[in-house]
Amino acid sequence: MNQGGIKKFLDDFQNKRERTIVIVDFGNVEKWKYGLGWRMGVRELASLVKHFTCGKRFLRRFYYGADYGPDEKSTTLTDWSKYMLRTADLNGFEVIDKQVKYIHSLDNVHGFEKKCDLDVEMAVDLIRERGNYDNIVLFSGDGDLVTALKYLNDEYDKKAIVMSARGHIGREIIDARRDGVVSEILYADDFEYRLNMDRFRKNR
Repeated sequence: MNQGGIKKFLDDFQNKRERTIVIVDFGNVEKWKYGLGWRMGVRELASLVKHFTCGKRFLRRFYYGADYGPDEKSTTLTDWSKYMLRTADLNGFEVIDKQVKYIHSLDNVHGFEKKCDLDVEMAVDLIRERGNYDNIVLFSGDGDLVTALKYLNDEYDKKAIVMSARGHIGREIIDARRDGVVSEILYADDFEYRLNMDRFRKNR
């Protein structure tokens, strides 16, 4: 989508912002940097999200793992995890976290892999909060939420937009767009200009 198309899309979306929920699967968003060539950090994300929703904090939902390290008995977050979750909170997100699991793996140089899947939490929240929104903007290229999006569209006429990065979009999302479950697929690649413009305005 070119800049003129993005501007028109966002202008047309203005009157929907009060009734839009944003779901950010940040574990997925973090991986976009490999395709984008630039990092979509929490602050950049917050700047982008403001174009899609306004007002109620609980409609700007940020899902991310809480990492306490490999010791299962630890009650102290790692510095990085504490920083990320606090930054999301300070940037106006409702933060939903779950403890990261360390799973032994012979294939990993560190001897373990980290895993934290919040798909169930996202799906439950979408269903539970359905009375508070008409539109969904999902920041993730993962297709695991397509079943929930289809249910919400079929039963409650909720409209979904997916924001991802090129090369990070699941086949399920593309099929959902074809089937009308997802009304639009947007690419973060196309919004870099918009983010740079927002930074310029803040620094003036």
